[in-house]
Amino acid sequence: MRPLVSFVFWLFLATSSVPLFGVALVVFALTLPFDRNAKLLHLYSCAWAQLYFAVNPWWRLRVDGRSKLPWRSAAVLVANHESLADILVLFGLFRPFKWVSKRSAFNLPFIGWNMWLNRYVPLVRGDRTSVTRMLETCERWLRRGVPVLLFPEGTRSEDGNVKAFKEGAFYLAVRTGAPVIPIALSGTGRTLPKHGWVLRESARCKVRVLDPVDPKAFNGDASALSAAVRERIIEAKRSLDG
Repeated sequence: MRPLVSFVFWLFLATSSVPLFGVALVVFALTLPFDRNAKLLHLYSCAWAQLYFAVNPWWRLRVDGRSKLPWRSAAVLVANHESLADILVLFGLFRPFKWVSKRSAFNLPFIGWNMWLNRYVPLVRGDRTSVTRMLETCERWLRRGVPVLLFPEGTRSEDGNVKAFKEGAFYLAVRTGAPVIPIALSGTGRTLPKHGWVLRESARCKVRVLDPVDPKAFNGDASALSAAVRERIIEAKRSLDG
């Protein structure tokens, strides 16, 4: 049964992406003259992603603390990472931000092309030049008052435990003075597998946006800021998992 349901899901995702990308092109063209940061296109992309939760009767999503996210000011959003479904889930925040995503995702037909339209930030993991370019691009967005969202673990957790954080996101916060907003995710690891295409059992996905953390309180120490934010996410995730 699960292989059949999975096949229908992936078929719907693939076929629906064609007309939905067509709409994205229209939104991009109509809003470009007055929406230079592509906020409206991003919000359309949020709705596009949430469609795949809406059509799956076995998936549920709850978002707490959305009001803590800014509409018109910079912030560094950081979340734990368990599954490809994290991307669909975090689009459910319905707030403006620029994703940092692996470069290969931008090559996907329609979905990846929409990422280019949104001017999300590509990254080749392990490539120092790409990391430097990513940090520079994120800093420019932050100085324009646009939040950025990163997975500081760098890759998905295999066992659900929050892995060690890389410091890039926290370096950005220290350098720009933008607050760090931790986001805890739970239940997403029980949706899309890391390897393979068969969807797992029904999932109750939860998102909790935590209070902003002021980097100035850490006197320029990105490592200490990273450790403090990681502990907050671990604590919140433990509560959500329970």
